[in-house]
Amino acid sequence: MSSPTPYPQGLGRKQLTAPVALVFALVLAAPAWAQTFTVIHNFAGGQDGSQPVSGLAIDKAGNFYGTASAGGAGFGTVFKLVRKNSAWVLNPLYSFAGGNDGAGPVATPVLGPNGTLYGSTAAGGGGGCSKIYEYSGCGTIFNLKPGVSACKTALCPWSETVIYHFAGGGDGAYPIGELHFDQSGNIFGTTADYLQFVSAGTVFELTPSGGGWTKSLVHRFSTSGSDGQYPASGVISDQASNLYGTTYNGGAHGDGTVYQLTPSGSGWSESILYSFSGSDGTDVAAGLVFDGAGNLYGGTTAGGTGGGTIFGLTPSGGGHWTLTVLNSFTGSGGPASTLIMDSAGNLYGTTTADGAYGAGNVFKLSRAGEGWVYTDVYDFTGGSDGAGPIGSLVLDANGNLYGTAEAGGANGEGVIFELTP
Repeated sequence: MSSPTPYPQGLGRKQLTAPVALVFALVLAAPAWAQTFTVIHNFAGGQDGSQPVSGLAIDKAGNFYGTASAGGAGFGTVFKLVRKNSAWVLNPLYSFAGGNDGAGPVATPVLGPNGTLYGSTAAGGGGGCSKIYEYSGCGTIFNLKPGVSACKTALCPWSETVIYHFAGGGDGAYPIGELHFDQSGNIFGTTADYLQFVSAGTVFELTPSGGGWTKSLVHRFSTSGSDGQYPASGVISDQASNLYGTTYNGGAHGDGTVYQLTPSGSGWSESILYSFSGSDGTDVAAGLVFDGAGNLYGGTTAGGTGGGTIFGLTPSGGGHWTLTVLNSFTGSGGPASTLIMDSAGNLYGTTTADGAYGAGNVFKLSRAGEGWVYTDVYDFTGGSDGAGPIGSLVLDANGNLYGTAEAGGANGEGVIFELTP
């Protein structure tokens, strides 16, 4: 079993900086695709932030929202990216100060039912957690809202409300996975609980209550690891309100799991759908995505032929699931973020340190009869185009792909990119 540090060490660009080191300390050849790659924003490390670890969220108007894990006031930013004529303009919405407001946002923000932004910070917010790097605090869940009056300046900051401060210990700590809204407007998420010792991670629920939110525990992973350890990603749900997620380590072989949580009376019951064993993947940092038939897809950052895997899980009756490895990577850092699926059922994702130059790539998996065909869409060079695409991708209405790379670019602080077919 490997230790919970999935950040790829083979990028060879610059020394691992604190926000990204914090994230991963917590959890521990095909024909070319005809495309045009464009960097649409170079982070400068100032007001706009630096080191964008998360992916992007998109609203109905085609605007993007994301986070940078550092920069701003020193502890990360939330931003909005808007197309104006033929250019893209980035507007910093909020800059974290590292105190009660949180520090180190590393998960993709989520647009809530009310149209405002919800997200998490990996640290900050107080609580009884030990200091990791320069970060103190156990993490927060926050809500960002625009001002009540129309903005008349170039910079239009939003106001932050912390809806939950994690206390560490049995309460959980270090929420680094993306949040998930269910059909009733409740929020589900995970905490990695690195070095908390009383558990190896939690799944939690936040329920609207009297103008605020009430937190309840859905599941606490055992320190024995038998039911999984260190959930680095969030959860998704099906029509029956069952939750599904992954753990970075743990399970029968210590290499990570896919789990299901089912409502049971006044609580929840957990089932391990699959335990990884190395040859099929290990170090499961990425989350899951459903297809229309109820099959699950995900990725691992290591294992397989060495650089991680893409897998599919198919229900086979009686509560059993069958795993198929769809692709195995070579390199030193496979997928660390959730795949996306287009309307035709094709899968898209990123690797953190695979690809032709060892700086990560964008890939596509297409169905071909009973199998899948892998296409290397774009290989990052580690230079002006960026390096280390850790976050997930997003598709716009025209089929263009957008994402972030944690490092590289004109200023060495990361980029936002566009891939147009």
